[in-house]
Amino acid sequence: MALEMVPFDIETTGFDVSDEVTVVGFEVPLGCRVFLQADADTAGELEATVSELCGTHVKLSIHESEAALLETVGVFAEKRLYGDDVLLVAYNGERWKGGFDLPFLRTRLAATGVEWPFRDMPYADLLPVVTRRFNVTVDGEDRSTLPGAYEALVDGDLNDRDPFDDSGEAVTAFAEGWYADLVTHNVVDVLRTGALGQVTRRYCSKSDYSLKSLTPTIHDT
Repeated sequence: MALEMVPFDIETTGFDVSDEVTVVGFEVPLGCRVFLQADADTAGELEATVSELCGTHVKLSIHESEAALLETVGVFAEKRLYGDDVLLVAYNGERWKGGFDLPFLRTRLAATGVEWPFRDMPYADLLPVVTRRFNVTVDGEDRSTLPGAYEALVDGDLNDRDPFDDSGEAVTAFAEGWYADLVTHNVVDVLRTGALGQVTRRYCSKSDYSLKSLTPTIHDT
């Protein structure tokens, strides 16, 4: 039986050790599950807005602090992601000598004292699969970024649904309280990752994925 790919992506306030996680999103069969750090209770309104903008069902919860967000992600992971049939995937989330999402999460979990959420599940990064097994050069330019690879390999309109030209705009959006744009960008990234994951499954072998365990050496039972 093939593993169920669960794509995920995070947004942050920047790249420094002291910066925080603002959004964590996952794609599951029924749509996207998103966790947002915010000071306003507008979950229902945001769910409807982002669902319409992204063309998929979005389930959103709002959390008053980074620690509360990360704790709730852990609860979700334990209930929904633990098991032998789930493969967590990201695009440049963590790979050999690189990646962003997982290293950033580890640092912020350590800073807040929250337990590691991704125990007992395998992980694979899709960026090396795309760059090693597909040609994503367009007009002589390498298009191995998430939007670029999506445009090169997937016949879809998600790039048109992204409110940002660059992921760095997510920092400003959080600071200004532009939560609809912020969550929409996150969901689009999650969906783009999922779409690329399906392309790799159609045309690549199991040996093309570098699977790793995310279970830490020591963890609470």
